[in-house]
Amino acid sequence: MLLDVRTYSCRPGTIKAHLALYAEYGKGPQSRHLGQPLAYLTTETGNPNEYMHIWVFENAADREAKRAGMWQDPDWLEYVRRSAELGALFSQHNKLMRPVDFFEFKCPA
Repeated sequence: MLLDVRTYSCRPGTIKAHLALYAEYGKGPQSRHLGQPLAYLTTETGNPNEYMHIWVFENAADREAKRAGMWQDPDWLEYVRRSAELGALFSQHNKLMRPVDFFEFKCPA
């Protein structure tokens, strides 16, 4: 199992507009290709302009194939275009992580 942990930072004052744009244009095509995320989170404490999402894949090949399909989807490309036009995002940090073997990882269905 491979977890794709993504943390994004938005310009101050733009996170609500960015998340609204994602809800309307990005969530559908992304979910069609990647399934539902393990988590999609905003910050309770810390940087209020930051959010994180975590996607679960079988392995690197599964991740690569699903993401390649997503980047061929015109609806996803439209979301990416609108997101760039909004200009809210200014940083992105990705980590690919694996669960440790001494704790059972239960991924919700």
